[in-house]
Amino acid sequence: MEATLSFGFSFVALVVIVGMVARVLNLLWLKPKRLERFLREQGLKGNSYTPLFGDLKQMHVMTKAAESKPINIADDTLTRALPFHQFIVQKYGKNSFLWFGPTPVVNIMKPEQIKYVFNKNYDFPKPPISPLANFLLTGLSHQEGEKWAKHRKIVNPAFHLESLKLMLPAFYQCCEEMMDKWETLVSPDGSCELDVWPSFHNLTGDVISRTAFGSSYEEGKRIFQLQVELAKYTTVLVRSIYIPGWRFLPTKVNRRMKELQQEMHGLIREMIQKREKAKKAGEAPKDLLGSLLESNFRELQEHGNHNNVGLTTEEVINECKLFYFAGHETTSVLLNWTMVLLSRFPEWQARAREEVVQEFGTNKPDYDGLNRLKIVTMILYEVLRLYPPATVLQREVRKETKLGDLTLPAGTRIWIPTFLVHQDKELWGNDVKEFKPERFYEGVLKATKGQVSYLPFGWGPRICIGQNFSLIEAKMALSLILQRFSFELSSSYAHAPHLVLTLQPQFGTHIILHKL
Repeated sequence: MEATLSFGFSFVALVVIVGMVARVLNLLWLKPKRLERFLREQGLKGNSYTPLFGDLKQMHVMTKAAESKPINIADDTLTRALPFHQFIVQKYGKNSFLWFGPTPVVNIMKPEQIKYVFNKNYDFPKPPISPLANFLLTGLSHQEGEKWAKHRKIVNPAFHLESLKLMLPAFYQCCEEMMDKWETLVSPDGSCELDVWPSFHNLTGDVISRTAFGSSYEEGKRIFQLQVELAKYTTVLVRSIYIPGWRFLPTKVNRRMKELQQEMHGLIREMIQKREKAKKAGEAPKDLLGSLLESNFRELQEHGNHNNVGLTTEEVINECKLFYFAGHETTSVLLNWTMVLLSRFPEWQARAREEVVQEFGTNKPDYDGLNRLKIVTMILYEVLRLYPPATVLQREVRKETKLGDLTLPAGTRIWIPTFLVHQDKELWGNDVKEFKPERFYEGVLKATKGQVSYLPFGWGPRICIGQNFSLIEAKMALSLILQRFSFELSSSYAHAPHLVLTLQPQFGTHIILHKL
């Protein structure tokens, strides 16, 4: 009897082990090779699959080599920011794929295919990322399906035109304070050298703190410190293979990210609690958080306090984290690269200044005037084309799907390399690498010939909800800078765009300011 039981347990254990081995073999070899054959039959080209790592090792080596030294300012930024993606497209063409671990990733660069993917956002959801990366990449931007629709509906009123107009005084106050600080640095000869990147980082942090939460940058400084550290860890995680269960291991990085997450949640939760008390006392200010809580309150009143209605406190916290991160990062990098390009092309700096002075003189910029700044708008559009904040947009395929002349199998991912699309000669012409704001003279639609080839804020139903916020803030800051200073690149400037979730200057941005 005992021998029989022993044999039975051994047999069960053997079956379990064989089953686990089969699953691992399928995950790490059989399935990827099956998907590879499918993609090659579609005419797609790429490297052969390497077990477990795919192209990640080569990607890491090329990225590390690219980021080891600056490049000439006239060199192709792609070679430094997305070296492996550029290599794959150059080697295999636009109809290519790469390996993110055991997952094949198809490059989608044709405008009609990009349009289809973005319009069918329910069929092409965003891929899951490491739960640890969710510490930072969260909120509306990473919701899917009905949950995304609910969040979008509740968050949307905070970014309406009337809400943006109410935020303009905060934009001006923050920019004016930055100008005052810059002026104190000017020497008797009327000039000074300054790394403007920390200034823009602080400025946009101040703006999002005041417009979102009614506090100043100093009060929200700890949240930004937490986000900067989280962004560095998240960048590493996003580039790595997601291994289920890894986040539960007590590694040094995992422990630190959890500590950062807990502290950030505590700070934001405290802000929300203060705001709810102020609302009950009739003292709630009209800022992003106030609009979000009011919109959420109306949703709950209209539809009842059911599980699928309104946002929980945790979801409100996640939206606040997104306010902080997206509102902070996008505008700071936009202003940074605008200063670099206007320093490099002083004729456009002069044209922008002439327009600003003609519109405002030395007076405070107003909302309608900012919207009339045609040359400044053209410049910002071109900067966003050459230095898009998000260099790659990702989606996944959960069931076999037809995409134009391609059939994509379940289990693959789609990458829309914004950077490469923005610098595609077939879409933009032979002058695609050049800084030519005049290409946007008649707007984005004319510049793109009606094609979906300009994606700094995404496209379609999921286009970035804060794009107008970012552009108005950038116009305000640039207008005040142009009113008070001319500027040029310092000889100590090192051109080194690199990815830390957004495209940032690795060694800062050293500019020489001249007081006007």
